[in-house]
Amino acid sequence: MDKYLLFIYLGAFLISLLLTWVVRHWAIKKSIIDHPNERSSHTIPTPRGGGLAIAITWFAGLIILFVSNQIETNLFWALISGLPLPFIGFLDDMFNLKPGIRSLIQVITAILGIVILGGLKYLDIGFTTLEWKWIFTPLAVIGIVWAINLFNFLDGTDGYCSMEAIFISVALIILTAFSPVLALFIACVAGFLFWNWPKAKIFMGDVGSTLIGYNIAIFAIYYQNEQKLSLITFLIISAAFWFDATLTLFRRVKNKEKLSIAHRKHAFQRFVQAGFSHQDLLIGQFMANLLLLLIAYFCVLHPSYLLFFLLLSIILIFALIKYIDKKKPFEFENLK
Repeated sequence: MDKYLLFIYLGAFLISLLLTWVVRHWAIKKSIIDHPNERSSHTIPTPRGGGLAIAITWFAGLIILFVSNQIETNLFWALISGLPLPFIGFLDDMFNLKPGIRSLIQVITAILGIVILGGLKYLDIGFTTLEWKWIFTPLAVIGIVWAINLFNFLDGTDGYCSMEAIFISVALIILTAFSPVLALFIACVAGFLFWNWPKAKIFMGDVGSTLIGYNIAIFAIYYQNEQKLSLITFLIISAAFWFDATLTLFRRVKNKEKLSIAHRKHAFQRFVQAGFSHQDLLIGQFMANLLLLLIAYFCVLHPSYLLFFLLLSIILIFALIKYIDKKKPFEFENLK
């Protein structure tokens, strides 16, 4: 590895680490604290907003990669377009903005990102490649917005969101090739994870979770457009996140619950409620992700069976959720 790049990654990790410490003390001083309630996964008041350290380090690192010609131009501008998300997330962490304002910024950011990438040009489904750009591009905007909120929804317990972001980035490197921008992303998130590891000393907050979700979605679309990795394979390596959130949302809608009310019904939350520790959750997450990575690897070896492998990954995650259902049943109370 180039010593210059190694210096960038090490610097990003250390700066993220230091900035998270600074943000933590600032959040405590300003009383930007998550106080536990009946729907919380934590038991002690904990400062939030640590994702600000990730955002500052990330955007600074992106600029360094760009000026040193270590990142493709369209990918750089697509990722830079995510800048409004940590900004609005930071304001939301401090002042609890109206959902409409957050949603508007998310949609505008998603549209800008997908336009810079030239839309979603292809969809490789294994036995053929569909070139329905004008259908896939609007769906990609919805997908980006869903990813932004997905990581926000599932940033509910120590280390969980950070570990998933790091895993997906490592998986992309393993399944494609080493990428300076992915390595930078890993370093930025890892610096924060040091403080977010159980028992967490600070939470990420919207300022970090929304940016991570956006970045992950942009990576997925970029790799599909460049025909480096199918979007279907990406759905496999990220299945632990999106399937849990999607199934939980479906269950709540079916139960006619008011979706704006906070809850603790995601599988990962109920896993902790069942008596397992946060570290047990991270170990389980790691093992499940290893299985998903193995399935994704077979996708690369046998691309004609992409849809079959996607179905297999869904069955795997569904089986794990049913196991959690037995330990801590999904409560169908009506919150309307």
